[in-house]
Amino acid sequence: MSALPDMDAIKARMKALWMAGDYGTFAKPVERGAFEIFESWKIPPASRLLDVACGTGHVAIPAARSGVKVVGIDLATNLLEEARARAAKEGLVVQFDEGDVEQLPYPDASFDNVVSMLGAMYALRPDRAAAELIRVCRPGGRVIMVNWTPAGCMGQMIKLHEKFMPPSGIPSSTLWGDEATVQERLRDGVAELRMARRIYPSFKYPFSVPEFVEFQRQHLGGTGIIFAALDGEKQTAFRRELEQLYAVYNRATDETTALEAEYLEVTAIRG
Repeated sequence: MSALPDMDAIKARMKALWMAGDYGTFAKPVERGAFEIFESWKIPPASRLLDVACGTGHVAIPAARSGVKVVGIDLATNLLEEARARAAKEGLVVQFDEGDVEQLPYPDASFDNVVSMLGAMYALRPDRAAAELIRVCRPGGRVIMVNWTPAGCMGQMIKLHEKFMPPSGIPSSTLWGDEATVQERLRDGVAELRMARRIYPSFKYPFSVPEFVEFQRQHLGGTGIIFAALDGEKQTAFRRELEQLYAVYNRATDETTALEAEYLEVTAIRG
């Protein structure tokens, strides 16, 4: 029998990964896309919203601006500090908590909407994460997830990460972008489940593909950690494969990068 993975150790590595680099800087150019997706959800003012794996507040901040009562939760201390600073600068009241999607520190049925944009999909134990997302949502409320699809650009990027640094006994995060898998994970406690594949709006960076890869290495913690762990030859191979991938999905015709990045939008109505 193979040994069970040490979840505490893996969680510690995951936290270190998200706290490495400068995710706020990396994600800034695609923040507009997050706002457009948020607007499409039409969340009523004064409703209660939980933003799971909130990062630096790409959803929580615009939600608070629109009058929604927002709580954000993330495991990365530094991202939460940045989110709090952004909210304070705008005079917004947002509760930002440090915590784990697999064990949310909120009572049952606490929120009208529980959302996660490209965050909860990275939970180490997806079944626990799914149960928690549903648990804290009120009956009739919505659980909304945005997840990269396995075959899309960013799903393929995740697979490259896994190729050069294989995960330790945990399922690929890209499975949250597979309809059949989502159907299985969200079968309990859900009255209605809707899924749609979409292209992320405005995934644009103002420099060439090779420059984008270097920008990613410097600012996206997971990519930087993988580069640092590889020897020179494997670093070269990793960089080359990232550049080749992004060249395929780049829709820009000048020396910029505009990636066609497919995601799966999941909407589950709590039973």
